[in-house]
Amino acid sequence: MTDRRILVVEDDPDTLRRMVSLLETEGWRTTSAANSSEGFYAAVGHFPDLVVLDLELPGMDGCQVIGHLREWYEGPIIALSDRGEEENVIRALDQGADDYLQKPFSQGVLLARIRAALRRARRQRQEPAPPAAAYTTGGLTIDFARHQVTVDGKPVHLTQNEFRIVELLAWKPGQVVPYGYLMERIWGPYGPGNNKILRVNMTHIRRKLEKTPGEPRYLITEPGVGYRIAGPDQEAPADIKTVSASLSQRETGSGDRDRE
Repeated sequence: MTDRRILVVEDDPDTLRRMVSLLETEGWRTTSAANSSEGFYAAVGHFPDLVVLDLELPGMDGCQVIGHLREWYEGPIIALSDRGEEENVIRALDQGADDYLQKPFSQGVLLARIRAALRRARRQRQEPAPPAAAYTTGGLTIDFARHQVTVDGKPVHLTQNEFRIVELLAWKPGQVVPYGYLMERIWGPYGPGNNKILRVNMTHIRRKLEKTPGEPRYLITEPGVGYRIAGPDQEAPADIKTVSASLSQRETGSGDRDRE
């Protein structure tokens, strides 16, 4: 069994079952979803290595889902559709899909496209360069080069993992960074199966950086989604909770389901 996880978002139960069975037979781990909001929550919660997404989903249009995913998700996305018109292909690719498959397609072609996308992602995968030598928001400064954090000009000691968490958040200022992304970047694919260790680290970080840890100014929690660091003076992008709530409202009967 490989450590790669593939998220399959498909509203047809038979097609979803066949694809999941095929991928698991090939040794990949899978997560499945039957509509756009479930797919979005699954992407946030499991941070898959690749997403296979049907464009004809109930609720929000599949291309819109791709656009929202691309606000934070960097892995490959393969779009599936019954429609093969050029404008549909172009729209999906422009929204952020890496590949496009028209139904019906053979199992062999799907597997080959997935393997190719994962190979490209593996070659391209590397830690992004810091956007600047340091990041400052309010009285908090993270110096990437010196591996140092100061609050109101005073140095604060962080452990290696604590600094890594703050660093990853500061690389995406004002944006929600999912729990799964932080877990995978710091502890790897064989790390803890839940985010408890991440929450414990964040508690320690806030005690060191925040004047009032229970009412954080710099390190904000988006419950059930992830964390974000306060942005500088620019407006922060819409957070994942807002997007996922919008998705849920568009789908019949999906708005009242409890989420973990």
